[in-house]
Amino acid sequence: MALKITENVQYVGKIDWTLKHFHGEQLTTNSGTTYNSYIVKGEKIALIDTVSKNFADEFIKDLEQEIGINNIGYAVILHGEPDHSYTLKHLMKLKPDLPIYCTANAVKSLKGYFHNDNWKFNIVKTGDTLDLGNGSVLTFVEVPMLHWPDQMMAYFEKDEILFSSDPFGAHYCSEFMFSDKVELFDLHEEAIKYYANIVTPYSAIVKKKLAEVLAMNLKIKMIAPSHGVIWNNPEYIINKYVEWCNSYKENRITVIFDTMYESTKKIAEAIRDGIVAYDKNVDVRMFNSATTDISELIVEIFRSKAILVGSPTYNSGVLHSIAGLLDELRGMRMTGKKAAAFGSFGWANMNIKTISEGLKAAGFELFEPTGIAFNWNPTDDNLIECRQFGKDFAQATV
Repeated sequence: MALKITENVQYVGKIDWTLKHFHGEQLTTNSGTTYNSYIVKGEKIALIDTVSKNFADEFIKDLEQEIGINNIGYAVILHGEPDHSYTLKHLMKLKPDLPIYCTANAVKSLKGYFHNDNWKFNIVKTGDTLDLGNGSVLTFVEVPMLHWPDQMMAYFEKDEILFSSDPFGAHYCSEFMFSDKVELFDLHEEAIKYYANIVTPYSAIVKKKLAEVLAMNLKIKMIAPSHGVIWNNPEYIINKYVEWCNSYKENRITVIFDTMYESTKKIAEAIRDGIVAYDKNVDVRMFNSATTDISELIVEIFRSKAILVGSPTYNSGVLHSIAGLLDELRGMRMTGKKAAAFGSFGWANMNIKTISEGLKAAGFELFEPTGIAFNWNPTDDNLIECRQFGKDFAQATV
C-alpha cells in the first residue's frame, strides 16, 4: 500500500487485516495490525523501517514500482524487532551497500537476527541527524526500553512529523490511515490495549522520555508510529500517554477467578455483590481467567484501581490460569493499585498465600485482611461474609 502523507513523505507499509495474534500467540489483535514503513524524500531518499516476513516479496515489489530500489539512499531502522526489520535482509540482497542508520543496540539485534556482519551500519545517538538534502533532515532521539533497548524515534522537521516507532502505536487497521478519519473510540480501545500489554512495564521510562521530548519543543503535526494509523491529531495520544504512564486507574474494580466446582465462583459473585452494595458508582467487572484472553485481562487490570483474584487450592498452589496471570502481572510492574485474594480449598488452605505473594511481587498493595477463603462449598453464612468482605474492600478503595 502506497499513500501520500505530505509532498516529502510517503507511506509504504502493509495492512494485515487477518492477524489474530502478535508476539507469537501472546497478544490478541482484535483489529489486525499494520506494519508501517515510510519513505522520506530530499535529494536522497530514506526508507524508515520495513515490514514483517509475510509481506516481504510484496513489499520489495512495491518499493521497486513506487521509487526503485536503487533510488533508496539510506535505511533507517528505528527498532530491530522482526515485525519492523525482517524485510531489510531482502532489501540488502538487492542493494548490499545501502547504509543502515540505527542505534548501537539495534546493531546487536539486527546482527543477532540476520547474522550479517557485512552490512554498513551507522550508529546514531540522540541529537544526531541525517541530511537528505533540499532541507530534508531527520533528527534521531533514542528511547531505550520503549519497549526494547534498541529503540529510537526520528523527527522530520520540514513536515513536523515524529516517526515514533512502537510508542503511540496500536494494533488497528484502516484503509484511511489517519486518526481523524477513523472511529476514535475504537482507536482508543486498541491504543490502550497496546499500551497496557506492551508499554506498561516501562511507564517510568515513558514518563521520563515524554518529558525529554516535550522539553525539546518540537513542533509535531503528526505522529507516525510503527503500528496503527498516523496521528494527525497528535495531542490526543500524547495526552493519553501522559495519563497512562502515571499509575493510571479508573473508578473500576475487577474480580478475576478460576474455579473447578464453582465454589470459588460463588465466592467471587458474593464479593462482587458486596462491592456493588457499598458503591453504586464503581464499575465492577468479573472474569473467569480460564475462558478470558489474558491480554484482555491485562487491559481490565490496567484500567482498574483495584482487583480481586481467586482460585481454589490446586497441587499446593492455584489453577494454572491464575498462576499464569500472576506471573504476567509480575512483569507488568503496575503501580498504585490495591488487591486481595479469595477462593475455596479442600485439603490444604494454600491458595490465599500463593495469590497474595504473587500480587505483592507484582507491586499491588494488599488489602488487610489479606484474603478470604472457605473450606469446600461455601455455606450461606460464608457468602454473607464474602459480601461483607466486598463492602470492606470497596470502602478501602474509595
